[in-house]
Amino acid sequence: MRGGAGKAVAYRDRVSDDAVSTSLRFGLFVPQGWRLDLVGLEPTDHWRAMRSVAQLADRQGSPWESVWVYDHFHPVPLPTDDAVHEAWTLIAALAAATDRVRLGQMCTCMGYRNPAYLAKVAATVDVISGGRVEMGIGAGWYEHEWRAYGYGFPRAGERLAQLAEGVEIFTQLWTTGTSTFSGKQYVTDGALCNPLPLQEGGIPLWIAGGGEKKTLRIAAQHAQYTNFSGDLEGFQHKSSVLRGHCEDLGTSYDAITRSANYNVIVAETEAEVTDRKAWILDRLTQRVGAEVAQAEVARSYGASLAVGTPEQIVENLRPVVAAGMTYPLLYFPEVATDTAGVELFEKQVIPALT
Repeated sequence: MRGGAGKAVAYRDRVSDDAVSTSLRFGLFVPQGWRLDLVGLEPTDHWRAMRSVAQLADRQGSPWESVWVYDHFHPVPLPTDDAVHEAWTLIAALAAATDRVRLGQMCTCMGYRNPAYLAKVAATVDVISGGRVEMGIGAGWYEHEWRAYGYGFPRAGERLAQLAEGVEIFTQLWTTGTSTFSGKQYVTDGALCNPLPLQEGGIPLWIAGGGEKKTLRIAAQHAQYTNFSGDLEGFQHKSSVLRGHCEDLGTSYDAITRSANYNVIVAETEAEVTDRKAWILDRLTQRVGAEVAQAEVARSYGASLAVGTPEQIVENLRPVVAAGMTYPLLYFPEVATDTAGVELFEKQVIPALT
């Protein structure tokens, strides 16, 4: 049965303070419009495209551990009138449309929803999915979105305080079924969350972001997963900072899985990689103009370790994997209409890395 709600289940990869899974796992982003990846499709075809990618990852024998969406309302690199689908609505729909893959957001913005309400939403989707939800959570950054939706745009310290307090409320609701909390950002007074998430101990927390003083400290205290810099130097540095916070707080650094996001352009030959990059540039240019499009392609793909032939990508990623990055989350810009890149990655990159 799809997304059946059975008895309470423990998240199979939840780890103790003494051990952590070091096996390499892979997550796949579903196209949802935020990065202008549904342009050219009619709205009536959007759900078919999104569901199809999720079900590709969900099939028996698939190497994908999870599927992911972004929590944004307006496109990047500039706000346009193109479609963007809301993250938690999609997570609920994907829960009912898949059987196996885990379901995450990279990452939910704490400031966009009251945390007690969000905890309730996530618990409901966890029941729908049979215990497959991941909670990616962060402080938020897209100022245009914040202001357009009437949230203002609090200073960074306030947004980080929202993140810290919201995570406390999540923990209360998911472990005890109730929350009474009095903070500077949020207040609850007997808020209820029944049923609890199916996953014992609550939904796994992914604290996303590399802020060294606050975000990584929150991660050290609460997270089962982090998500930060994917280049070798940046990953090693952020990992070192995270370790320091864990030592300071008395939590287990080794119990936290460290992940990173990668934008992928993969093809059999370098010439085909160049052609794919040109296609992305052309699509963006039509929506945001040449100057902005060129800057976006350079930012998102210019230094990505996951751009190249399969052999080049394997060579690029191996040192980061050796440094402890065991859960890459991968975005393929063309996947709404063309799954060849995903299939090539499955056949030649994943086996070589694992």
